[in-house]
Amino acid sequence: MANDLEYLDCGAGGKLACRIRPGKGPALLWLGGLRSDMDGTKAQALDAWARDQGRAMVRFDYFGHGRSPGRFEDGTISRWRDDALCVLDACCPKGAIAVGSSMGGWVALLLALARPQQVRALALIAPAPDFTETLMWAHFDEGTRRQIMERGVIHLPADGDDEPMPISRALIEDGRRHLLLNGRIAYDGPVRILQGVQDQSVPWDTALELMARLRSQDVQLNLAKNGDHRLSKPADLARLTQTVAELCRLCGSAGSAGQ
Repeated sequence: MANDLEYLDCGAGGKLACRIRPGKGPALLWLGGLRSDMDGTKAQALDAWARDQGRAMVRFDYFGHGRSPGRFEDGTISRWRDDALCVLDACCPKGAIAVGSSMGGWVALLLALARPQQVRALALIAPAPDFTETLMWAHFDEGTRRQIMERGVIHLPADGDDEPMPISRALIEDGRRHLLLNGRIAYDGPVRILQGVQDQSVPWDTALELMARLRSQDVQLNLAKNGDHRLSKPADLARLTQTVAELCRLCGSAGSAGQ
């Protein structure tokens, strides 16, 4: 079944590039990481699994990411959460199992809090809730913090051949409106967390803290001793599809979903 590129009109939120695979619901809703896109290794592997299972799946690029229009540095956690809400409401009529990677894990949690009846379960891959505060701001020196506040945006060196990372004052300040690890996370659906112990971007104890904060009693953490942040090796991808398959069984099917 086709999942050709199309653009979803989110009104004042602009247009978002999407790939919508019809099939059984609840749909898998892919929520990517910061500066990633919907055609990454994990997203494509999961889409191939959904195709083989006849399962609906929706992938999209946030504002300023991938094929969606907009400047990345103008994005915030609020805007990217609202992007996800638009896609969930428009494309997942039978509800969704939200699959969030890194920043997408934070977005998935915010989505679940905003639409607890529609988000049937969560699969979180190296989730990074609160990263703007705990993994960025807390580690910036005073000079970097001052430049962000005074200039509005700075560009920090990135790993490898990646372009410098724009970090905006708006991203930092808006992120503080959505911090989750300072209180109870009132979501009761099943949650599965996949985390690598060798993750150099998101410490694995973040997953432990998240597990403790979630109100749900059905939360499981799978720690891979040699796993990194990407978790894109064949064994990692197999673990991801097995995890999603389990959540699909728990949530059952509700006829066809998508378009």
